[in-house]
Amino acid sequence: MQNSHIKNISLLLLATVFISTSGVLGKYINMSPEVIIWFRSIFASVFLFIYCKFKKVDLQIKQQKNFTPFLISAFLMAAHWITYFYALKLSNVAIGMLSIYTFPVIIAFLEPLFIKTKFNPIHIFLGLLVLTGLYILTPELNLENSDLKGILLGVISAFCYAIRILILKQHIGNYNGSMLMFYQTLIVSVLLLPVLFFGDLSNFQSQLPYIILLALITTAIGHTMLVHSLKHFSASTASIISSIQPISGIIIAYFILSEIPNQATYIGGSLILLTVIIESFRSKK
Repeated sequence: MQNSHIKNISLLLLATVFISTSGVLGKYINMSPEVIIWFRSIFASVFLFIYCKFKKVDLQIKQQKNFTPFLISAFLMAAHWITYFYALKLSNVAIGMLSIYTFPVIIAFLEPLFIKTKFNPIHIFLGLLVLTGLYILTPELNLENSDLKGILLGVISAFCYAIRILILKQHIGNYNGSMLMFYQTLIVSVLLLPVLFFGDLSNFQSQLPYIILLALITTAIGHTMLVHSLKHFSASTASIISSIQPISGIIIAYFILSEIPNQATYIGGSLILLTVIIESFRSKK
């Protein structure tokens, strides 16, 4: 039992490292976010389909009532990815990733609305701590400031991600994680089809290797492992354990993009991550 728990923890941590590559790739790929997300989704769905067929994963949706939550969660995933990539383009990897990392506290606030659990007053304190961290991250309260735009879009992205996780959590027990991600990426590809007619695809050939990395490492492998982890952990705990994601993303950005966070980013980011650590210890009790 202990070895199994260590294995599950290790796989979840590895998943977060893979997912953290999205920060650098989202910033580095020289295409508009919606175009990047379409190619990310279509390539990831192909990779996942091949994997599911190879592993003989059942791709059948067992109950018709599951179509609606699958469709809603896929729409939220598209919104999460697009707003997150715009946050990265407008600010930097550190601010973009720390902004979306408000989602564990958002999940803690919203979980009682989705699952029959009591709201814990400590989440008010954690929410205030997160808001303080975001305030410190913000250079100035001016909507013309690109960093502030990045933070706002990051928080919107976090809301979309949190609701998606809570919806999937209710169905993960009945389906394989790879199967869920296959349908999610396939639906996102269909939803974003208009970008092929209205988006700028001129840089596609030069950016193809990085798009494939984003689709395979970040999406097909990383997100599938994260969804699979929901079978072994609560939504809150899974999001909390994955708190190394912004840290590893910032480290990767330092070596690949030479991005060095300023003092406000360190202080504000530390407060946001502190809430994750507090909730991690609290959830074990």
